[in-house]
Amino acid sequence: MAATMGARRRGGGMITAINVTPLCDILLVLLIIFMVASTYIVAQTLKVELPKSASSDGPSSAPLTLTLLRDDSIRWNGKEIDEPALKKELASAVAANAQAELIISADEKVEHGRVVHFIDLAKKADVSKFAINVEQSKK
Repeated sequence: MAATMGARRRGGGMITAINVTPLCDILLVLLIIFMVASTYIVAQTLKVELPKSASSDGPSSAPLTLTLLRDDSIRWNGKEIDEPALKKELASAVAANAQAELIISADEKVEHGRVVHFIDLAKKADVSKFAINVEQSKK
């Protein structure tokens, strides 16, 4: 045993060494318990829907496209349009297809607030599925 002193133990000598093996075992078990518990705590507080890859979903039958250019012009399915007409087009597209899918493409110089504004317009028109189009980095 680690705590015995060999021949001195027979003579009634005191044990002066501390056995730290049980202490290390307890600390390792506590560490494992905290690691496992922390993953459950974090998983419950972070509600994130992970993106799906394009290969797992089928291609969209006819997605609607909204393009925001850096000169503040708007294109709806490739045709230039103004904001009031866009609201009407969004409403008619949702009326024709309740599951309409909208893809928003914005130039990198377009302000974030402007993109959010058009996402808000789409939500008000009851577009339930939309995505923001990005270009894959070549790095």
